[in-house]
Amino acid sequence: LTVLPRLKMYSLDGILVFGLLFVCTCAYFKKVPRLKTWLLSEKKGVWGVFYKAAVIGTRLHAAVAIACVVMAFYVLFIK
Repeated sequence: LTVLPRLKMYSLDGILVFGLLFVCTCAYFKKVPRLKTWLLSEKKGVWGVFYKAAVIGTRLHAAVAIACVVMAFYVLFIK
C-alpha cells in the first residue's frame, strides 16, 4: 500500500492574510458613500460581519496597517 502524505487544507498564514485583507477592504468600503449604504447598513446577522470588520479597520487603522506590512514582508521574503 502506498500512503499519501497528508496535505494541509488551510494554513494559518493564509487565514491571517484573508482576515487582514477583509478588514482593510471593509474599512475602504466604509469610506465610499454608495458602498457604505449598500454593504454596511446592517449591524447584526451575517451582513453585520462586514460592518464589524469596517469598525475594526477604522478604529485600529495603525495596528492593521502595521500588521499588513509585516504580513507582506513575511509572505514575500520569508515564506
